[in-house]
Amino acid sequence: MSIRRVTVPLAGVAASLTLVLPPAAQAAVPARDPGDAGVAAPDRHGQRPAKVPVAEGYGGAVATVDLDASKAALQVLKKGGNAMDAAVAAAATLGVTEPYSAGLAGGGFIVYYDARRGRVVTIDGREEAPKAMTETSLQENGAPIPFDAAVTSGLSVGVPGSVAQWELALRRYGTLSLKEALRPATEVAERGFTVDQTFFDQTAQNAARFADFTSTAALYLPGGAPPPVGSTFRNPDLAATYRELGRRGGSWLYGGRLGQEVVATVKRPPLRPGSSRVARPGLMELSDLRAYRALERAPAKVGFKTMEVYGMAPPSSGGSTVGEGLNILEALPEVGLHEYLEASRLAFADRNKYVGDPDHVDVPLAALLSDGFAKERACLIGERAMPHPAAPGSPDGSYDPCPAGTPAPGASAGKEQPEGPETTHLTVTDRWGNVAAYNITIEQTGGSGIVVPGRGILLNNELTDFTFGPAPGDPNLPAPGKRPRSSMAPTIVLKDGKPLLAVGSPGGATIITTVLQILVNRFEFGMSLPEALAAPRASQRNAAATQAEQAFIDRYGAELAARGHTLQLAPGSPAEIGAATGLEFLGRGKVQAVAEPSRRGGGSALVVSGSRH
Repeated sequence: MSIRRVTVPLAGVAASLTLVLPPAAQAAVPARDPGDAGVAAPDRHGQRPAKVPVAEGYGGAVATVDLDASKAALQVLKKGGNAMDAAVAAAATLGVTEPYSAGLAGGGFIVYYDARRGRVVTIDGREEAPKAMTETSLQENGAPIPFDAAVTSGLSVGVPGSVAQWELALRRYGTLSLKEALRPATEVAERGFTVDQTFFDQTAQNAARFADFTSTAALYLPGGAPPPVGSTFRNPDLAATYRELGRRGGSWLYGGRLGQEVVATVKRPPLRPGSSRVARPGLMELSDLRAYRALERAPAKVGFKTMEVYGMAPPSSGGSTVGEGLNILEALPEVGLHEYLEASRLAFADRNKYVGDPDHVDVPLAALLSDGFAKERACLIGERAMPHPAAPGSPDGSYDPCPAGTPAPGASAGKEQPEGPETTHLTVTDRWGNVAAYNITIEQTGGSGIVVPGRGILLNNELTDFTFGPAPGDPNLPAPGKRPRSSMAPTIVLKDGKPLLAVGSPGGATIITTVLQILVNRFEFGMSLPEALAAPRASQRNAAATQAEQAFIDRYGAELAARGHTLQLAPGSPAEIGAATGLEFLGRGKVQAVAEPSRRGGGSALVVSGSRH
């Protein structure tokens, strides 16, 4: 692939970087209005577009996939709440408007820059296996349970972490009570929201399994069909659940009446009479809910160029794999799309081999993120794509700057268990400079497909993120109380100890490659953040073929094929990879909020004020 070098100044940074830029990398990216404060100007009919993907301004900013969620965060910021308050409010609102991707019965990861202390912290709200789950719980007769059958079952439901995470986040870093943070979401659930094409399509894609559960069909298939585009969808049961949760606190779920109802639903999924579906009962007990704790963990951190990149440490593989990929790229003499794909291939080989829940397996995180290991791995990248699969490296502390020979293809690299393509990501900052990057999920689109009767909440299917086995030695096999490996990669980049950029995305295992590619686009290829998010994507996860969007294949396919890469269209209709949100700090108090211009229907960016007061 032809490349050229350019010198690009970084917004808010005094220094410039010498970057390698593929041709046409910035082509076909929507223009933006630098003065846009998140609400576009009225058209000639006096109508305002529902949402815009880019906003610049002061006093705080937010980017989510949904206008109602962005408005909820902005409402909190304007009333004096901080970034953590706003993040929880937006996440709870996404549980209303993006219920197939997020909710209080799910989990997630927060990476947070605490401006007062000048440090990055992370909060692990990942779902957890019940104490009765063992290495063989996702197998029958020595073989894995069919994946689809495992998803739509009580067996797939992990102990939810979101509510515990919200309480811990607000208690340590917020200023609002849980009741106050839930108020915007409660109002949206009560009054309803307008059904868009994405919500309709996702409901239709799940209609067959939703119809098999009485509680799910009653909520999401009114009259036996998905709510039509343009209609108002209300969830009064969820509004009541949020109100009660605000009054009673998390103990209502973690051992109280709501928890009892969740456990009863997991153990006896409410199948429609006459349904032929086999919905396996789950293993969750009320004692599992009582034992659950959200955890504050040290972040995964790497230096990249003159910046520090912070991500989520295990049990997420996001921070370690994005970080290793960046380290490998920094060890190379030049970087283009070929190098990006190969670095991702190697990082995924190591991720699959070594990363799991650190409370159950020994994860060599420091070694995986070391410069010595990255240089050893970078030596394997040549002019052509590596044979499939790339073997994992040996993060043992003894590194040859350029080892003789390449590990033979076919060596064990662990397994990449299928992950749901959904999840959602939000980024928010406040007037004090706090920053939250937050991935929240219920796993598959629509989770397990099971709504808790009378409560309006979809249960997750997070335990399908475990390796089903048999797979002796795999770090991601299920175990009692273990958290399944995740790919969520909320990321914050600091420059001279101050926030420069925050970014993240949904997309299952493609989350990692999406975040890595956005960072490469921004800091190697010289794109602006809106351009970096809008650019066509490709995802190489140590597979024989690289999944890519059609625009990427059209633009770069021939050149990459000449270097030995096989590209195939990403799954799904439309064939999209990720739905990212981000923030960039432009200096002098100005911040740019960025969401997708078109993927997943386009996102919503808002700022508190378009001008400095």
